[in-house]
Amino acid sequence: MSQIKAGIINVTGYIGAELARLLCQHPRVKLVTITGRSAAGQRLGDVFPNFAGTDYIIKAELDSEIDIAFSAMPHKSSIDIVPSLLKEGIRVVDASADFRLKNADEYPKWYGFTHPSPELLKEAVFGLPELHREKIASASLVANPGCYSTSAILALAPLVKEGLIYPDIVVDSKSGVSGAGRTLSLTTHYSEANEDVCAYSLEGHRHLPEIEQELEALNPTLSPSITFVPHLVPMTRGILSTCYAKLRDDKLPKDAKAEKKLSQLYRQFYKHAPFVQITTKPPHTKHVWGTNYCLIYPTIDSKTNRLIVISCLDNLVKGGAGQAVQNMNLMFDLPENTGLEALAIYP
Repeated sequence: MSQIKAGIINVTGYIGAELARLLCQHPRVKLVTITGRSAAGQRLGDVFPNFAGTDYIIKAELDSEIDIAFSAMPHKSSIDIVPSLLKEGIRVVDASADFRLKNADEYPKWYGFTHPSPELLKEAVFGLPELHREKIASASLVANPGCYSTSAILALAPLVKEGLIYPDIVVDSKSGVSGAGRTLSLTTHYSEANEDVCAYSLEGHRHLPEIEQELEALNPTLSPSITFVPHLVPMTRGILSTCYAKLRDDKLPKDAKAEKKLSQLYRQFYKHAPFVQITTKPPHTKHVWGTNYCLIYPTIDSKTNRLIVISCLDNLVKGGAGQAVQNMNLMFDLPENTGLEALAIYP
């Protein structure tokens, strides 16, 4: 049984390092080349001590024949690399936002640049397997979703698809500091972030157009109006999103069976999704630490007739590298959970 030859572009960021961790222990993958221009020539174990037992050398450029490339470049940088890889017949999973949005006109507003390859936006598949499994399997280019986007879309998708809610939706999300990446900044400095919680990007977060795009595609008649407020909390990993939407009066019975029917709806919607678990209690971010799972708890506030859905995931795994590997598995006709079966590390 042949192995998939993989390469990672920009292994020195958190997503790149997490990709290396997952791929080097994947039973069907041979990680043959890793790049990181600032650390070219160094051993990966010297940059990240958790790789001390490996012999990977960081290169300046991809230098081996590969079947798939994982790009963990910053936003606006993958665009310069991905087209040439595709021309060489190399399949690509891109962890940046460079190919997530279908409408090229959105990029100047949200990312500050005019997209140079709008034709690739049509070709790219939004890499959320729970919604686009079949398209991902045949794709040459998969755009890995954002971490907040994954959390919010998975929480809301069944409600939107079935038209159970009114369009006005609120998404309140909390994220650990690793979501900001490895680049030093005052915001994520220990003395600033520790013992502190703050909201940010109230004028509009970059993951909002992804959430709108995917939910509108699920139910074009709903036209969701989404208020999305992210928060930074003093932990390393994890995202917890609490989503609120008003329940349509005629969609669920107004009795004790309502919550049971709601739970059944979610379980049916995700019955073929190995990494989505519907819980019976509100989940904690520690329950998914280091895993590719997204835990979802839907409930109803009977006083206000409002649906409340809580979802949580590890932003570096299901919200990043793990989802990228999940997409790769589909692209190469492997069982979706191959190499991703690990349970959470707890406590």
